[in-house]
Amino acid sequence: MATETKLPVTKTSTAPAAAGGAWQPFHALRSEIDQIFDEFGSGFWNRPFRSLARLERDLSKNFSAPAVDVAESDKAYEITAELPGLDEKNIDVKLANGGLTIRGEKKEQTEETKKDYYVSERRYGSFERYFPLPDDVNAEKIEATFKNGVLKVVLPKIEEAQKPAKTIDVKAA
Repeated sequence: MATETKLPVTKTSTAPAAAGGAWQPFHALRSEIDQIFDEFGSGFWNRPFRSLARLERDLSKNFSAPAVDVAESDKAYEITAELPGLDEKNIDVKLANGGLTIRGEKKEQTEETKKDYYVSERRYGSFERYFPLPDDVNAEKIEATFKNGVLKVVLPKIEEAQKPAKTIDVKAA
């Protein structure tokens, strides 16, 4: 049974990703499709798998970011991501320029040798997710844990944000 592991949250000063240009999955797809049509008249059928293999590689690279759940309670925000097949050593959580970045990389290699054939497969993939932090997060107390393929990042709120809302009576003027 896997045990819970605490991941270090490192603070660095890097520029945040641009909102419009950080993740453009369809840009790579469009470029590949344009290139396939450009090559169509210049010997495309002599090398049909070259462009299609590159297209598949680029699509898997761009669409590998895991889905996350973000929840808010009275005391903290929680980011939960399912990362099957990854170990805590392949996950990086960083705090920089008012945002939290979660990165991960997976490398997998299988080989099978039988009497009359040999198969070797390699799969590589990485992802990166950026979350701008609300002003009421206590950045000094952020914790990240990894257990059974699930990353959980807890972003506690500052004390002022944890106080209950005060109701103000409205009086007729």
